[in-house]
Amino acid sequence: MGCVILRWMPVQMKAVWDATGALWAKGSLVGKPAAAFTSVGTQGGGIETTIMTAVTQFTHHGMIFVPPGYSFGADMFSLEAVKAGSPWGAATFAGADGSRQPTEVELQYAKHQASGAYFARVVKKLAAATPGTTAAASSPRAKL
Repeated sequence: MGCVILRWMPVQMKAVWDATGALWAKGSLVGKPAAAFTSVGTQGGGIETTIMTAVTQFTHHGMIFVPPGYSFGADMFSLEAVKAGSPWGAATFAGADGSRQPTEVELQYAKHQASGAYFARVVKKLAAATPGTTAAASSPRAKL
């Protein structure tokens, strides 16, 4: 999602969503799975609220928000090192000047969420549940 600006998605990312009016009008994203990840400057910098601002966009498009929850396991609860991430999505602390790089655990969580055991598995289950159809084609709005 990019850097957080006062606990909201950056205006550049919001502009991308604002440009999806044609997709919205056709219902092209209805039923499509979606997830979010972010970086914040500091602890308490708005990981959850930033991802919630993305969920509003998903909702208006009729997308299915697929948060990882606590599926990453014990590494989410370890207090051995500072790390970002939440049940809402993967994250990293970039530091106030943006110089901090993601830790190995933060990278593993992002991989788990995106292409690892979680998001991809949910997408496969959704696809298997609706063989031969697409969410957009079955949307009442797609017939407008």
